[in-house]
Amino acid sequence: MYMETTLSDIADGCKYGFVDGPFGSNLPSSCYKHKGIPVIRGCNLSIGKFRYIDQGYCFVDNIVLDKLSRSTARKFDIIFTKKGTIGQIGIIPKNALYNLYLLSSNQMRLRVDISKADPYFVYYYLTQKNIIKKIIRDSESTGVPKTNLAYFRSFPIKLPALSEQQAIAHILGTLDDKIELNRRQNATLEAMAQAIFKDWFVDFGPVHAKMEGRQPEGMSREIADLFPDRLDDEGKPEGWEWKTLDSILELCYGKALKASERIPGKTPVYGSGGITGYHNQALVITPSIIVGRKGTIGSLYIEHRPFYPIDTVVQVKSDYSIFFCYFILKQQKLKDMNTDAAVPGLNRNNVYRLVFSMPSNIVIEKFDAYIQNIYKKIYHNYSEISILISLRDTLLPKLISGELRVPDAEKMVADIV
Repeated sequence: MYMETTLSDIADGCKYGFVDGPFGSNLPSSCYKHKGIPVIRGCNLSIGKFRYIDQGYCFVDNIVLDKLSRSTARKFDIIFTKKGTIGQIGIIPKNALYNLYLLSSNQMRLRVDISKADPYFVYYYLTQKNIIKKIIRDSESTGVPKTNLAYFRSFPIKLPALSEQQAIAHILGTLDDKIELNRRQNATLEAMAQAIFKDWFVDFGPVHAKMEGRQPEGMSREIADLFPDRLDDEGKPEGWEWKTLDSILELCYGKALKASERIPGKTPVYGSGGITGYHNQALVITPSIIVGRKGTIGSLYIEHRPFYPIDTVVQVKSDYSIFFCYFILKQQKLKDMNTDAAVPGLNRNNVYRLVFSMPSNIVIEKFDAYIQNIYKKIYHNYSEISILISLRDTLLPKLISGELRVPDAEKMVADIV
């Protein structure tokens, strides 16, 4: 039995149960600090990908907060974007990093009355693909896309019994918890790989250890023997050379492919912000690196599947280890190399001129073998994430509509998680 109601009807009964952010003039960028109360912006939300992105904040002090206190948010509040990327929705998690947040001028917040509805159920209801499409379709598209608080106040929602809501939210939340755990594990594993690269090829840790008469920590004697035991007059390991990036790799432009021109398929389409969709045809069939050159400049992705790089990225060609090239590029801080005042841009000739210390081929081979073991775990996690997302997206509309009953969904989830 479902009850038809509106978001306004399930908002907390306090005066500010459903509010938008402050006027832009009340929260100018000059108010931002390096610490204080975090400000929720569009970068903390997504369209169905993450429940919430609890990082990347600007902050305000308590003086600003006191003036704008109606626009605060806390755990279990649901956040919407009202201007910009319409369809972005998030829920501040129970394990949030902060006790209190402030909305930016482009966000809105719903605080659910928990006696009427489960906040996570409401969040999942609103992230259904058909609901997101409706929100986007109903928004104002002239100029910067936007919607408003009145629209969301009157937005219809169908609610089963509260116990049913909680059970559905638990099932979907269990899948999202596992997805987020795998993502955190991958971030840790990549940080480990980057730390190894930095130790070997930037800080020259094994060389310094040998100079001090020590066995390099965490390294077999076989690999340690491949490193010199002294630095030359230029401060690099003896026998290594200074090289420019154009000596080991080529940056090849992607090809434009509008969303309207894509034919449904399994080939990931890469833009500077990552995967932007899928197509039935690949431009690159070998493992490679993708570098953002327009928009999100300097973004880096490794892809082992066939893929389609569009014209906002370059794709790396090299005869050297894909991992060696990836971490060299990651070390170079490409995000700081913007050359275009209007749309952020990366000039590949400037990248080619960047200098690094080139070791022997056998050292690169050993590094590649070492890092491959780490990336096997990363790819396993990615594969599991893909399965979990597919299951969540399949269960979501069926559970919300009542087509699939909770006990049946619980069995399906138990077989995977």
